[in-house]
Amino acid sequence: MHMQVYLSGEIHTSWREEIAAACEGLDVTFTAPVTDHSASDDCGVAILGAEDRKFWHDHKGAKLNAIRTRRAIAQADVVVVRFGDQYKQWNAAFDAGYAAALGKSLIVLHGPDHQHALKEVDAAALAVAERPDQVAQILRYVLNGTLP
Repeated sequence: MHMQVYLSGEIHTSWREEIAAACEGLDVTFTAPVTDHSASDDCGVAILGAEDRKFWHDHKGAKLNAIRTRRAIAQADVVVVRFGDQYKQWNAAFDAGYAAALGKSLIVLHGPDHQHALKEVDAAALAVAERPDQVAQILRYVLNGTLP
């Protein structure tokens, strides 16, 4: 059984690579947002033209990124949303809500410090993990029925 997994959220650590490496040998395809921060921020003005105000600069980029994100989430079997420690990932909260609204299987990944702040997001998830290796173990179990 093939599985399409969208990896959303925090872009400043190697959690995506850790999950992919731990899933070696599984029939899984991973997709993700553009993780080059400046490319993601500037895609709108690079393609559609410059803006004088930062609001409209960001607005154009957010809209183009939303096209990519909505498509990837819609095509995913499982959506993993990572909330990191260093930055506020407002887009990750949107992705979690969007995935839940579409009835996607949602796995939330964050440390114990975010448990209270993310209680509503966690409630929408089918699993809440603290480490990337736990996400990989969940995917392995779902695909093969094997435990670590």
